[in-house]
Amino acid sequence: MQNLLFEVFYDVDNYCIAFEEYCRSHFIEENNCSHFSIIKSRNLSLSEVMTIIIYFHLSAYRNFKAYYTKYVSTVLRPYFPELVSYNRFVELMQETLLPLLLYMRKFRTFKCTGISFIDSTTLDVCHNRRIHSHKVFKGIAERGKSSTGWFYGFKLHLVINDKGEILSFYLTPGNVDDRNIEVIEQLSKELYGKLFGDKGYLSKKISDILYSKGVQLITKLKRNMKNKLMCMEDKIILRKRAVIENVNDHLKNVCQIEHSRHRSLTNFMVNIVSGLAAYSFLPKKPSLKLDKHLHLA
Repeated sequence: MQNLLFEVFYDVDNYCIAFEEYCRSHFIEENNCSHFSIIKSRNLSLSEVMTIIIYFHLSAYRNFKAYYTKYVSTVLRPYFPELVSYNRFVELMQETLLPLLLYMRKFRTFKCTGISFIDSTTLDVCHNRRIHSHKVFKGIAERGKSSTGWFYGFKLHLVINDKGEILSFYLTPGNVDDRNIEVIEQLSKELYGKLFGDKGYLSKKISDILYSKGVQLITKLKRNMKNKLMCMEDKIILRKRAVIENVNDHLKNVCQIEHSRHRSLTNFMVNIVSGLAAYSFLPKKPSLKLDKHLHLA
């Protein structure tokens, strides 16, 4: 596990060096003090804070406070000699949202291989019985319905390749349809080849939009629809579409992007983005072992 910690810190630190240099050259100074100094005015560096946050999702801990007080403050202290108190660290976490999001978007998403899968997963923020008393996400989270029933929270929309690597992601309130045009256009910006989805993505309008971008949407048909010709390779890959459901399961149960203990929207976002980044470091991801001739050039 320590080797994984070193890998995370090395990659994050290289990014932070470039990010901080960009901030120095572009942030506006005020009263002889750059806004960038907010990031530097602490004992821990930005890369150390981001590493600790990301590494939480790779640990066996399910509670961040227990992880920080019982593991980081003891076992990992030799690697982070300037550790701050838990309460102070929670404050620092909020400052990492923008750097984390840029890091995930630019450095921890992967390239399309020509075979992609699209799906969404629910992120519950509280039990349905506590919706009316829930205050943290009031006016932000929404009620939605999935294949497992009603929920209150958000939806995480994902596109992955056949290697189980995340290509793009998009977070919406729980009542946003999977076939939302804005969501689909954002997710498919850098895609090409074939995109496999479930029946929830059946839409001629979406198919036409994707086709104009060089992407062919392939889904199963509903019972009341006429059969259409599909090559055997597409049928085989469509049957293996569950790979993205395995990715969603890893994100929730291994990287722990979902829980109901959030106390602010910012920390909720930090938890999701750092969980996605942590997933990208997993040595073994749910994937398909496809022959090379199935990939599109």
